[in-house]
Amino acid sequence: MGGMFKLSKKADYGLIAVKHLALHRRESHACSASEIAEEYGISSTLMAKVLQKLARHSLVGAKHGSAGGYQLAKEPDRISALEVITAIDGPVLITSCVTNHGNCDAASKCSVREPLRRVNESILQVLSSVTISQMCDDQQDQVLVALRA
Repeated sequence: MGGMFKLSKKADYGLIAVKHLALHRRESHACSASEIAEEYGISSTLMAKVLQKLARHSLVGAKHGSAGGYQLAKEPDRISALEVITAIDGPVLITSCVTNHGNCDAASKCSVREPLRRVNESILQVLSSVTISQMCDDQQDQVLVALRA
């Protein structure tokens, strides 16, 4: 992950999918990957992969049979944005302090490591406090817009 906090396309799709399932959870039929993908004009192959990952992390459940598809595995107010992102992207890190090759070269003299760690923590706190049900409520969109800007 580069130095800038940026969700992967898959994580974006994950949030779209989970929000979609939240909005449709009172209906009797489950939503298929291609159905969700079509509604938002995105790749159904990618959407299928995303939903499989979410199912593996028990955020959505797969329903088999003719009315098959996906449904939320828990109430939308019990699912945080962070859970969805982590299920798809793994741990959220905004800093590049730890790279694949261990610590960066400046580690011993670095003066911003601690402040960056705090920034990372506050982003994680915001993401874990935003629930999917809040994302379905238009009033709450400001939080995510602020985060994205």
